[in-house]
Amino acid sequence: MEIQFTKMHGLGNDFVVIDAISQSIDLTTKQIRAISDRHFGVGCDQLLLVEKPTVEGAEFRYRIFNADGIEVEQCGNGARCFALFVRQQALTKNNVIPVETAGGLIELTVDADQVTVNMGVPNFNPQSLPFNVEKQAETYHLMVNGAEYAIGAVSVGNPHAVMLVDDVENIDFEVLGKAIESHPAFPKRVNAGFMQIINGDEIRLRVYERGVGETQACGTGACAAVAVGRKLGKLNEQVTAKLHGGNLTINWPGEGQALLMKGPATTVFQGQFNCE
Repeated sequence: MEIQFTKMHGLGNDFVVIDAISQSIDLTTKQIRAISDRHFGVGCDQLLLVEKPTVEGAEFRYRIFNADGIEVEQCGNGARCFALFVRQQALTKNNVIPVETAGGLIELTVDADQVTVNMGVPNFNPQSLPFNVEKQAETYHLMVNGAEYAIGAVSVGNPHAVMLVDDVENIDFEVLGKAIESHPAFPKRVNAGFMQIINGDEIRLRVYERGVGETQACGTGACAAVAVGRKLGKLNEQVTAKLHGGNLTINWPGEGQALLMKGPATTVFQGQFNCE
């Protein structure tokens, strides 16, 4: 099976994007892993499928598969690439694009190579992640490798645990990230974010993504970090999130309000993959 694809990235978080409207696509987990493999395939953090919507009010359905082949609910950097892709491929002429995801409807607004994603209202209910705790709280104490750590927990269409640290470059990132991502308190696993607050308007962030590991940038991770920081009273309404791949602008007025993420999307190349 020959598949036409486009390679894209959002601040270094890279994607294989496939139009599943103009071509017939039915990929297995094994095939997704093969395409995602950086040595024997195209190579990507996530594979994105553009499909016809299945719910009223959406123009497209947006599906996300991590490099391990597992489908997930949401990806903010991927959403920006998705918006640029459907415009470049002439699948839509609209600048404002309502999109169906496994995490619910989102709205994408395209302005040249900048895309603003309306991520909806952050959900701090532990059941939304899911997160097995007795009751909702601003912070939780999580035992990781024999030590106790304080985290915030929120769903922004997908689950995130956020830990405040003094310096994101001076932590045992791989060990802590992997342990939190697969912690038994998160039955569907979780994205583990490590946030360094520079001031009320600026953070540094690293994210160990579920099923992927560290990526150059994580859009939903930036949204989750700002939501947790705002909830703790440590951040202002608009925050610049600095990631290894570049900067995102996150705006969240507060409780009951939608969270907005703005950043670039880039097309790298187009090609075809012979998927057996």
